[in-house]
Amino acid sequence: MKDFILASTPDDLDAESVQLIGHAERALVHAYAPYSGFSVSAALLLENGVILTGTNQENAAYPSGLCAERVALFTLAAQHPGTAVKKMAVVARGQGASVLTPAACCGACRQVMLEFEQRQHKPFEVVMLAQEGQWVKAPSAQSLLPFSFNPDALGAAKIS
Repeated sequence: MKDFILASTPDDLDAESVQLIGHAERALVHAYAPYSGFSVSAALLLENGVILTGTNQENAAYPSGLCAERVALFTLAAQHPGTAVKKMAVVARGQGASVLTPAACCGACRQVMLEFEQRQHKPFEVVMLAQEGQWVKAPSAQSLLPFSFNPDALGAAKIS
């Protein structure tokens, strides 16, 4: 896991990451997860200092729901177009649990995250709780999706 930072607790990470994890954890109450019972929240720190959150939103007609990471990023695009993401934190909690549980971004979210990096022409860090109970700080979305689908596969021009 080259270039990844591992920490036993959030307090072992930088102050921005700790703050962002706190925002994400507080936003968990807004998740709508009546089917899975698995609430997920993502918080974005934008380059201008604004923090946005998104939560998973499930729907009985699977797969009509949306993951927290995409909700947060699409909110960014709608409310703060052209503003770059500096860092993302993702947290999760199972129904009735009092502590956070490990949750890594799904492949669809990683693809969207990667395209946001490409659109802003720079990476953003991603912080999440790993299966081993350690906090992981990834240097970029690209690092989470090394063999990504990209516009070249469509015969399209690269994103500029």
